[in-house]
Amino acid sequence: MELEKMNGHCKDEGFDGVEAMAEHEEFLPHKQGTKKEVHFTDFVGKTSFGMSIFNLSNAIMGSGILGLAFAMANTGIILFLVLLVCIAVLSAYSIHLLLRSAGVVGIRAYEQLGNRAFGPPGKMLAACIITVHNIGAMSSYLFIVKSELPLVIQAFLGKTEITQEWFLNGNYLIIIVSVVVILPLALMRRLGYLGYTSGFSLTCMVFFLISVIYKKFNIPCPLHDTSNSTSPAVSNISDHNEANFTCEAKLLNINTETAYTIPILAFAFVCHPEVLPIYTELRNATKKRMQTVANISILAMFVMYLLTAIFGYLTFYSGVEEELLHTYAKVDPLNSLTLCVRLSVLVAVTLTVPVVLFPIRRALLQIFFSGKPFHWARHIIIALCLIFFVDLLVIFVPSIKDIFGFIGATSAPSLIFILPAIFYIRIVPEDQEPIKSRPKIQAICFAALGFIFMIMSLSFIIIGWATGKSHSGGH
Repeated sequence: MELEKMNGHCKDEGFDGVEAMAEHEEFLPHKQGTKKEVHFTDFVGKTSFGMSIFNLSNAIMGSGILGLAFAMANTGIILFLVLLVCIAVLSAYSIHLLLRSAGVVGIRAYEQLGNRAFGPPGKMLAACIITVHNIGAMSSYLFIVKSELPLVIQAFLGKTEITQEWFLNGNYLIIIVSVVVILPLALMRRLGYLGYTSGFSLTCMVFFLISVIYKKFNIPCPLHDTSNSTSPAVSNISDHNEANFTCEAKLLNINTETAYTIPILAFAFVCHPEVLPIYTELRNATKKRMQTVANISILAMFVMYLLTAIFGYLTFYSGVEEELLHTYAKVDPLNSLTLCVRLSVLVAVTLTVPVVLFPIRRALLQIFFSGKPFHWARHIIIALCLIFFVDLLVIFVPSIKDIFGFIGATSAPSLIFILPAIFYIRIVPEDQEPIKSRPKIQAICFAALGFIFMIMSLSFIIIGWATGKSHSGGH
């Protein structure tokens, strides 16, 4: 996945010369159509168009999909649809800004864009934000493994409650999963090789979606009329919103929870650290071809998000919980389909971890080993250290939800809105697009929107801490 600058396919002096030449070419006026497109001759991508879509779709899809039904319950179907469409379009526009900036200077690394825009501080800022955000994403995935895998094993063994056996201990299980599954995939040299596992991960999430749709027609409402009506867990769901529980879908719903759902939706399309690495490895790479990869991936995830939210919401209505799997488990805990759904989600999030790890490693290489050729020992040691560190976080920090909620509120708006916009404003020369031109004004507004999202998200978290009510959307 690393740039050929790091892989040793060109000398440092030659690479700098290519960058300088590319920048000089792109600074030439192009209104008459004489501008030449930069050709990234320092790297020959080998990943197919389809595999690139799988990788980017897998990067977009996160654990936040489990909270989308809850988000719809607190916004209503129409408002949810409007917000989801707007955020999907904004995410595609954000990727356009990244690709446009990369095309101007002949760079396909987020950190190097920061370096070109603001020098070493910009490079360090981009690398740190990517590292922090993706470590938070890896942790959220492994927290799902830690909490759900013991329950799945317990159900397969026919146990009614979790006992003290080591194979039902979530801490031991995440170590085993990390060593057996995640580490071998993370040691692959190129991100493109993960296209097959990304495709399988997406298949698991498609099965999850099909199961959500199927369950809509097999779980009657009100919930206490189900076959497990004597279960206290079901009565807890019914009593949770006893005063206002209804089996009627709301087209528009504004309540105290509505504002908390907006960041959940805004962060649902975070994939920007992976965009440029995937662009680097794309076969016959052009800006238009990569933008098509991004648009198809965003559209596919938009459809999956929308269908999951609608059918999850129409199953439980106002009784839906913050995590959809928990609601199914309480209503019908012994159902084999519910068990398979939980297992498919576990497989999906586990196979997503290596994809998220690659940009962190590249960021660390850009910070500490910039210009060095590829070396297997360095490649392996960084992966080992990252997995070891994240496992420690998941094992020893039980209240990490609020910590990563704070990280997500700052890093996600930066990656989606702020950094792509300010890089674009700084990198695209004024003789091509003056600061008062429409594209530059749009980028300025886009960055301002990112700051608004950041302030809003931080405010929600602080309010949650002050009132003892914490909300976290996940990635």
